[in-house]
Amino acid sequence: ALTILITLYSKKITTKIPGSFIAIIFITVAVQIANIPVTTIESFFGEIPNTFSFSFPTFEISNLYIYIAPALTIALLGGVESLLSAVVADGMISANHRSNTELIAQGIANVVTPFFGGIPATGAIARTATNVKNGGRTPIAGIVHALTLLLIMLVFASYAKLIPMACLAGILIVVSYNMSEWRSFVSILRGSHFDIIVLLTTFLLTVFVDLTVAIEIGVVLSSLLFMKRMSDIGIKPQSHIDSDILEDYSHLPEGVSVYEISGPLFFASAKQYTEVIKEIGFKSKIMIIRMRHVPFVDSTALHNFEEMIKTLQNSGVTLLLSGVNDSVLKDLRKHDITLLIGEENILNSFDKALKHAQGMNVTNPL
Repeated sequence: ALTILITLYSKKITTKIPGSFIAIIFITVAVQIANIPVTTIESFFGEIPNTFSFSFPTFEISNLYIYIAPALTIALLGGVESLLSAVVADGMISANHRSNTELIAQGIANVVTPFFGGIPATGAIARTATNVKNGGRTPIAGIVHALTLLLIMLVFASYAKLIPMACLAGILIVVSYNMSEWRSFVSILRGSHFDIIVLLTTFLLTVFVDLTVAIEIGVVLSSLLFMKRMSDIGIKPQSHIDSDILEDYSHLPEGVSVYEISGPLFFASAKQYTEVIKEIGFKSKIMIIRMRHVPFVDSTALHNFEEMIKTLQNSGVTLLLSGVNDSVLKDLRKHDITLLIGEENILNSFDKALKHAQGMNVTNPL
């Protein structure tokens, strides 16, 4: 409890030193001075190694096939966990990671570490969240983190082993709360039945089984539910909303851009769509997003869509939506995205959206 209080309230004293670091130093020193019998890193895990040496792993080529399946499994799960860590960091700092760079760097590191007695490593969600909460914003933060751990292992191992496990547990509780995004959890519970099923299934599997198993089953379940929703759409009559003849965007007013989303806006496509929209939107003053061919949106897409809107609005871009069908509009309202955009900026046809944009341009010329 004392660790949690120090971690949370130390910011009121100083923001230059992470609260978790202050808590570790204070609690460890207090325990040693008072000679309090607690479980420490040393008593729980043993001595922290303070040396490493180069060695070539030994294996027989004839047994290589035995290692292929486990190696692929470790690589797949490691990649998933690292990308999940990157997504968590993206959400905390409103940034976008480079998936290919992350995986290539992790692959190179895992090829080299066995020569120094290491085991496969991945990005860790808890450490990533802690890094971000303590000011880390660039890849340099990860490099500094790794070098700090190396320094502790080689120089300060005799002191690090005295850290109480209860102190580390308190820090992890704070980290878990910071990365839980409980408001998003509540927001998804207000969404469709499909999203609620995926959320609760993944949540329960994470708690009672394992994170990697939860992710695998969650993705498979999301894919199956996506196919179910698509099959339902296929047998419904299509609306003629926003069926404008005008498709030539070459004569748009100055400062107005148009982007049309075609197909469902769901977890697999949301990131690509929102990135393209942001790239186009930054060059405009008013952006019209046509959604006449969007049959549904899921919770992931809604989250990405909301972040995209906030980013563009912070850059002075006004967003207009046209041709939004009733079910999608209902989901937008549930997640308060219509309040973010403004009900007056959601039009049922492109012609009306264009006239609205022209009126805004006259009122607020570039």
